[in-house]
Amino acid sequence: MDNKVYTPPKVWVWDQANGGAFASINRPVAGATHEKTLPKGQHDLQLYSLATPNGVKVTIMLEELLEAGVSAADYDAWLISIREGDQFGSDFVAINPNSKIPALLDYSQQPVLRLFESGSILLYLAEKFGFFIPKDIAGRTEVLNWLFWQMGSAPFLGGGFGHFYAYAPEKFEYAINRYAMESKRQLDVLERQLAVQPYVAGAEYSIADMAIWPWYGALVLGRLYNAAEFLDVQSYPNVQRWAKTMDARPAVQRGVKVNRNWGEPHEQLPERHSAADFFQLPTAE
Repeated sequence: MDNKVYTPPKVWVWDQANGGAFASINRPVAGATHEKTLPKGQHDLQLYSLATPNGVKVTIMLEELLEAGVSAADYDAWLISIREGDQFGSDFVAINPNSKIPALLDYSQQPVLRLFESGSILLYLAEKFGFFIPKDIAGRTEVLNWLFWQMGSAPFLGGGFGHFYAYAPEKFEYAINRYAMESKRQLDVLERQLAVQPYVAGAEYSIADMAIWPWYGALVLGRLYNAAEFLDVQSYPNVQRWAKTMDARPAVQRGVKVNRNWGEPHEQLPERHSAADFFQLPTAE
């Protein structure tokens, strides 16, 4: 174990150089850093995002709505490069004062409605179009239980385990052990839930699955933090089964490509303005 002892100062002072892989965009203050006008496409729904797990939740939802025949859910998706600080542009901050992706504008409402926080966007779209959330109070409540479970739990997986395991400038045994333990506990929560039903909130596919899969599904499929072996994800067979079921859905396959600007060419669709955009992607070799 690292024997260095850190004594917190009486007053914390920001050290800009001490932030790991995302040091250039992490800061202790909010607000815009520069003026930047966001583009607008032809559809009522204008999404500003990036294909991180939180961004993928919303693009999966939009693609699932289109798959279900909801033409009014067609959308424009614009790339927000968080490494370049696009989330601190004036127009983006006006939509989301918290400067996090995803952010959405709905021009079908007057005045134009702004939406931020992925869980809020999922719930709004589910209620707006009447899909992927049960109408009965018991079913709806169970979906919301798991939607809010994800919102409260994923920061321990992402900002906790992911940061210290994959992005921190130094490896700290205590921090990695602490958050690995919590990540495995959360996987066990899902394992037990999925042992008795096909989807997280019950028999039907819902926004709870869309919220949870980009984090925990990606983890057990070996796509998050290169940590599948370290966390022994094969020991969660029910989560594996669920993750693979989700992964096979055509709308999920499309959703993970939207606002993605890394990986193989056939995996990337930095901007999306119509269904035809997917057919212009190169095919996998």
